[in-house]
Amino acid sequence: MSQYARRLLPGILVVVALCTARPSAEIIEQILVKVNGEILTKTDLEQRQVQAIRAKGIQPADDAAMKKAIEDVTPEIIANAIDEMLLTQQGKELGYKLSDEEFDRVVGNIRKENKLDTDEAFLAALKQEGMTLSDLRKSLEKQMLMSRVTQNQVMSKVGITEEEARKYHASHLKDFTTPGTVTIREILVRVATDSKGVNVGADEDAKAKAEAARKRVLAGEAFEQVAAEVSSSASRANGGLVGPLNINELTPGFKQMLDGMKVGDVSEVIRGQGGYQVVKLDNRTDDKVMTAEEARDKIADALYEEKRVGELKRYLAKLRAQAIIEWKNDEIRKAWETRMAAEPPLPPDPAGPPPSATPEPAKTGKPAKPVKPTD
Repeated sequence: MSQYARRLLPGILVVVALCTARPSAEIIEQILVKVNGEILTKTDLEQRQVQAIRAKGIQPADDAAMKKAIEDVTPEIIANAIDEMLLTQQGKELGYKLSDEEFDRVVGNIRKENKLDTDEAFLAALKQEGMTLSDLRKSLEKQMLMSRVTQNQVMSKVGITEEEARKYHASHLKDFTTPGTVTIREILVRVATDSKGVNVGADEDAKAKAEAARKRVLAGEAFEQVAAEVSSSASRANGGLVGPLNINELTPGFKQMLDGMKVGDVSEVIRGQGGYQVVKLDNRTDDKVMTAEEARDKIADALYEEKRVGELKRYLAKLRAQAIIEWKNDEIRKAWETRMAAEPPLPPDPAGPPPSATPEPAKTGKPAKPVKPTD
């Protein structure tokens, strides 16, 4: 199965239905924006808004909350919708298309995943979602076009040098460090309480019992044996063994105490939340930093993703700059401009200066046309 097909399988019927459903009655669609002649309608936008709000788990309590939720998700939706159109258009220009064989394979996997064994059951499931086989194919082809353009025009240009890997390792040492650990053995003597709280006599008895257990250990008895006999903790079943524990997750006071101990040392009796405790440091490991060679695969994955994102942003910025974008709705244009203004600066392009993230007159041989709201 192809890469894009595998990514589409989980929940594809629901996702495609949200993207392709249309009102049953014939209506005149309100066009919000044209991108190289391709349109985004008000119905398209509303369906995407519903999907985005559901995906975020937002449940607006009233109309005001719903309006705020829509305002929050719309800039990202408009930006994504335009980028999808640009990638899809580019895929068509490059001659990519979904073959009958590929479509049949994807449909077969969808049917298998959803246990739709017969043609009738599959078509009934599509109908229940308000879509047709043609709708499904169009959506799958759209995903395929975007995937292939991204793979061939973006990812194929991503490369990582040894120098980049070394610099990334040096500047992200924390990401390649395994924290040190401690393994301890404990004897815990709980302090009995009643409705009035801690009883002074019971507290003194517990402390004395813990002191006696410590003396037995210092006199030569095995810590694990004394713990099994005396401790109130569940760890008594393992001779009081606890750990390994991440050093960074210890309380400051407990960590400070252990920092002053060597392996094999036994602590003084300490008062804890549940009673009196005696601790033996059983083992300690220091922080371990992976070398650049040891972290080679992790570095490659992290750098590849970082560079892929940067390369994709540059590619989309170039497509936007070459596109003819005709706005039919001023609010939607402002939402898109809000999203573009929030974009961080493009990373440096080794091949030359970065393209502008703001659309400019077309540069693809079509008549140059300024991007501005139109009636």
